Amino acid sequence: MTVHLLLLSNSTNHDSGYLAHAVDQVLEFLDGAPLTFVPFALADHEAYTQRVIDALAPHGVEVTGLHAAADPVEAVQRARAVFVGGGNTFRLLATLQRLALLEPLRERVRSDMPYMGASAGTNIAGGTIRTTNDMPIVQPSSFDALGLVPFQLNPHFIDADPASTHRGETREQRLAEFLEENDAAVLGLREGTWLRVDDERATIGGTAVGAAAPGPAVVFERGASPREVSGDISALLTRRSRLDVRPGGVTSR
Repeated sequence: MTVHLLLLSNSTNHDSGYLAHAVDQVLEFLDGAPLTFVPFALADHEAYTQRVIDALAPHGVEVTGLHAAADPVEAVQRARAVFVGGGNTFRLLATLQRLALLEPLRERVRSDMPYMGASAGTNIAGGTIRTTNDMPIVQPSSFDALGLVPFQLNPHFIDADPASTHRGETREQRLAEFLEENDAAVLGLREGTWLRVDDERATIGGTAVGAAAPGPAVVFERGASPREVSGDISALLTRRSRLDVRPGGVTSR
């Protein structure tokens, strides 16, 4: 099985154009392949696709929106490379389920088709969407996603502000709650960063834009303190996830 993934935490940095912060990496990743864009995480598919065209056409990348295909499954099967854009993860997953696109996408990616995701498109590369930050504005039939990597993803990871008076849960606390019910690694990608996977090698790229960010990414695991990671994180590709398992191996339902 050959897998090539470029999973962006975000598509736009502050005071920057769409994909501008990662455009060199995107172009190197695509290597001239025409791009099939999946716009289902936002409501206006046409406008969303045009945004991607405007960003990549000047660099010679041909972009086609999957929403315009008469047969979306066939379009995925014929795609040379796919980019799944950000937006609401629940809406994205529900649409992919309704159109029966999850398995064709999974098969194509596992057969050497480059897969690029941003935000919600990065979320669905994990086994489930249980670590998304999004509101469940629609109800998918299942939280199960593509499972292209064996760990969970949390793009847009935000470090707690020690000076904040807000008393709601921090991102770290919410991920700790996930780990109370599930035994899985969670990779938190800060704004401006991405995960690149090529077969058995996984690396963190980009630069976190937060002034107080100690590094590009952080890993959360049950029974361990959060640890900062950068560069080669290939060991995570061997990490097995167990869902709905309380501490001690007790199934939570």
